[in-house]
Amino acid sequence: AGTFPTGRHAFRAAPRLGLCETAMANTTYCKVWATTDEVKQLPSEEFLTGYMVVLAITGLLILIFVKKVRKNDMRRLLSDAGVALNKVANTAREIERKVFHLCGLLVPLIYQILLHYRFEKSFCTKICWSFTIVGCTADLLRVHVPFVQRNWPLKSILREKEKHQLCGGSYFSLGCTLAIQLFHPVVAMTSIIFLVLGDMSAALIGRSFGQSICSMKVGPGGKKSVEGSVGMFLCCFVFGCTIFSQVHLREYAVFVASLIATLTELYEPFGINDNVSIPVLSSFALTFGFQRTFPCQPTRSPLLWYGYAAANG
Repeated sequence: AGTFPTGRHAFRAAPRLGLCETAMANTTYCKVWATTDEVKQLPSEEFLTGYMVVLAITGLLILIFVKKVRKNDMRRLLSDAGVALNKVANTAREIERKVFHLCGLLVPLIYQILLHYRFEKSFCTKICWSFTIVGCTADLLRVHVPFVQRNWPLKSILREKEKHQLCGGSYFSLGCTLAIQLFHPVVAMTSIIFLVLGDMSAALIGRSFGQSICSMKVGPGGKKSVEGSVGMFLCCFVFGCTIFSQVHLREYAVFVASLIATLTELYEPFGINDNVSIPVLSSFALTFGFQRTFPCQPTRSPLLWYGYAAANG
């Protein structure tokens, strides 16, 4: 058995692990549960690269389709899909705004491509911080400088409350950067996908079918719906399981992380924007979940992924 790979070879196929024969100190949950052929520590590099490429291309095609469809055609499609007539107009506007978020899939794609071509994680982190600092600075100028505010290229998709404060894009950039800085690459990429696709699912399903099945209102002020939260959880769980499809007992860690991401979107704990808290907290949850299911020898524990992040970030 080998140890967890580090440095520029971190995404090469992980060594096969043997039976879990000894438990860590003060740990009672460890037991023999997997054979050598069943256990892998990470998805393969080839699988991750292909997955991110297909996901990003699919998102781009959806974005193009939505932008090309006329408003009347979009409303007719929504009506045919079962959206109530009194919700069609709001849902169409929300789709037009939210679909732009699919561009966020470029973040894990570019990150994986850079790693594939053997760029160090520290280099990728520096790029992320550069974009975040520049983006937040430009957004602050938008808020405080009238000329920039009048000529802001994306002002049509800003929410009313974002016109006089930092927009979601700035928080998104910060959340992605923190996840990439603090966590192992595959964990960070998965949490970013949770944010992009999970949050979009919650918004669109909630807007389309909210309180149609369950009339109970949830979230602060009862502004969110059970349908939207269930949609986000299922979206995160499905994508998480497919990303870690090569990992034994992936369902446990993915379930925990999907639940954490959903609750974070629902309640925004500590008043922190969910574009920051979702990737960070779901990354913590993924790491914790895999630590509970991987073999118990300390050199193989996913908790040591933090050591990898510190050494390479």
